[in-house]
Amino acid sequence: MSENNELDELGFEQLVGRVRACTLCRDKLPHEPRPVVQLSESSRILIVGQAPGRKVHETGIPFNDPSGDRLRRWMGVDRETFYDETRMAILPMGFCFPGTGKSGDLPPIAKCAATWRDALLARLKRVELTLVIGQYAHAWHLPDSRRSVTDNVKAWQEYWPRLLPAPHPSPRNNLWFRRNPWFEEEVLPRLQERVADILG
Repeated sequence: MSENNELDELGFEQLVGRVRACTLCRDKLPHEPRPVVQLSESSRILIVGQAPGRKVHETGIPFNDPSGDRLRRWMGVDRETFYDETRMAILPMGFCFPGTGKSGDLPPIAKCAATWRDALLARLKRVELTLVIGQYAHAWHLPDSRRSVTDNVKAWQEYWPRLLPAPHPSPRNNLWFRRNPWFEEEVLPRLQERVADILG
């Protein structure tokens, strides 16, 4: 039986337990592995980011940083709602902080998604909206991954209302937000309406 077939046979809690104990990428990380995910079989919204940053690695809390503050403002939710796993699933493309390079955090390690992603996504049957954040998430979740992040976000209505491509909410992207004010003016009100409708 292949690894993926074996994962499909696991119960939900067993599968999540395996993810949280994963050490597959230990030899590629500058620290001990610490997978950071949040999910429940009843999650209604799925947030797909890149990989945990240093602060998230240290605290074990996803989006527990300035990027998370901006993301919660985008969605119009408070921390209590955001961290309610029965409502929000958070599955980045890499579950561990990959370390820091010359221009920011390193890319997520591909082995993580290849090992775990299909089995986890198959269990999230109640998800009504997937928020796809940044280039690595776009490459996995969008049918046309050859577009730039900006082009994907501009084409958001092609994927709406089941999925929304978004830029990363990192402060490193402040210039992008200044150059693309339409995102906050046109897209975020629709996102907030959709989130409020789903969470009821």
